[in-house]
Amino acid sequence: MDFDFIIVGCGIAGSVLSDHLASHGAKVLIIDEPRLSNSSRVAGGLYNPITGRKMVKTWNADALFSYLEPYYRDLERRLGTNFCHSKPIYRPFRSIEELNEWMGKSAYKEYDSFVAQVSDKPLFDDHINDEHGGLLLKGCGYVDTTEFLDAFLKNLPDGVTLKTEEFDFSKLSIRNDSIQYNGILGDKIIFCDGQLLGKNPLFNWLPLKPVKGELLFIRVDEPIDVIYNRGVFVIPLGDGLCKVGSTYDHNNLNDIVTEEGKLELTNRLEELVKFQFEIVDQKAGVRPATLDRKPFIGMHPTEHNVGVFNGFGTKGVSLVPYFASQFVNSMTKRSNLDEDVNISRYFSLY
Repeated sequence: MDFDFIIVGCGIAGSVLSDHLASHGAKVLIIDEPRLSNSSRVAGGLYNPITGRKMVKTWNADALFSYLEPYYRDLERRLGTNFCHSKPIYRPFRSIEELNEWMGKSAYKEYDSFVAQVSDKPLFDDHINDEHGGLLLKGCGYVDTTEFLDAFLKNLPDGVTLKTEEFDFSKLSIRNDSIQYNGILGDKIIFCDGQLLGKNPLFNWLPLKPVKGELLFIRVDEPIDVIYNRGVFVIPLGDGLCKVGSTYDHNNLNDIVTEEGKLELTNRLEELVKFQFEIVDQKAGVRPATLDRKPFIGMHPTEHNVGVFNGFGTKGVSLVPYFASQFVNSMTKRSNLDEDVNISRYFSLY
């Protein structure tokens, strides 16, 4: 075999999976045309253990968060860069009832790893509207996905090769024991092709539900040391620059920024913050979300050397490292995939 694995796509999913495979001694070829999908670069990059309007512990948080920071720190060391930024997240309470609910939750040990403080008084009222106090979270932060991907492509792990081109399905031949693509032989092929999965003839039966998201970049004069997150997130990037997001649009699936997105984010930002800001940039991308909000991972129901590692939606930086490890272990028969993410849950649609 020329390669043990051919990976299609080099966003967060494809790069982290390739790195895990290479660490197990696999020879990996990545095929990627970055101009076709930019969602990994246009991402909030937030990893947050308490999410949603109801402020609940995110699915599988203990397993995900115990793995992701050690993995990213090791990868930073190997790539010679710094892209993972640990920062507390502050979520102001909307009401006294929400405050009381979290006063009760904070007594449970299951929250010890993530809750730094439950405050019944404003902690950051010079910056934001938090008259009822708020929840200060630990074990969280953000990944600078552009810095990560640039560093990964510049310093590919040993055993990983990159071929920059658009994947052409007409050049793919699937055999019982191998894959052939445009004269290249491989043992297995794994698709990490983001929203393009909807046009993938091998996996277009999976219920992908892509969503467009827009981000703003703002400049502020106030020094901000935490991430604010309620209705909109505000991530301090340094030197007065902040990332603000995000919108959710299931209808207009393109990477074109809009005035509507800008207005929506601006209005939500003004409801949260007290400081003045200047909008300096706006970006948009389409995230590969799924119908049940769980990733698509596993091997094709009939083509057993064809797999998928996709559908991580808005939580890619949190989900991908842990499940890359689990997927690699499942392919080497060391463990099984979680049923929640295994595409076998959708085999009836094939």
